[in-house]
Parts: sequence; structure tokens; C-alpha cells
Amino acid sequence: MEKVNLADKFRLFDHYWSPKIVGELNGQYVKLAKFKGEMVWHTHENEDEFFQVIKGSITIHLKERSINLNEGECYIVPRGIEHKPEAKEEAHVMMFEPKATAHTGSTESDLTVQSKDQEWI
Repeated sequence: MEKVNLADKFRLFDHYWSPKIVGELNGQYVKLAKFKGEMVWHTHENEDEFFQVIKGSITIHLKERSINLNEGECYIVPRGIEHKPEAKEEAHVMMFEPKATAHTGSTESDLTVQSKDQEWI
């Protein structure tokens, strides 16, 4: 494993809502994604999901409230909680997820990236 420069990695891709894998630890992937617009409502029944904002800001909508995150802030969505991330402007986000985590849980949409299609950068 080599050191990872997050800014360099974010420059390697332009697509929104398409996580890229930059590392793995203890059965989890470390992923980077660019957010812009709205993701679909979805749930991960068996996995918590960690979001760390590297650049910009995002809102994680939950059914009962919304969590606003700015650069340097993070939030963990507990397993089984329905959520929908949103970014009004482009945001750069790092996520930690168990390797088995489906991108949009059991929800299928045009934004869903299949596990087999997630790439390492």
C-alpha cells in the first residue's frame, strides 16, 4: 500500500455518484465519490455508512431530519436507516463501507453502481 493523495485521486474522475475504491482495511473499502444533485432514498440493512466531506458540503436527508456536513465534518448513517445524500454544488466525499455494501442498498435506480463495476483508482 502506498500513501494516497486525496486531491490527486479526485482529479482522476468526473462522474457524480460513482464511488471509486482507494483502499481497504478490516473488510471495508475506502471510497471516494463526487456528489452533485440528489441520490435516491435507500437503506443498507446490514451496514453502517461513514461519510467524510473533503471538499464542499453535503446534506444527508433522513426521514426525521437532515444532517448538513461541511468540509472536515463526518457522519455515520446507522444500518437500517433510510437516507438520501444531496449536494447543491460539487462535493468531494470519502466513505468507509464494508466490502459487501450495495451502492444503493436494495433500491435500484439509474444512479446505482453495481459492486462488480466499482473500480480501484
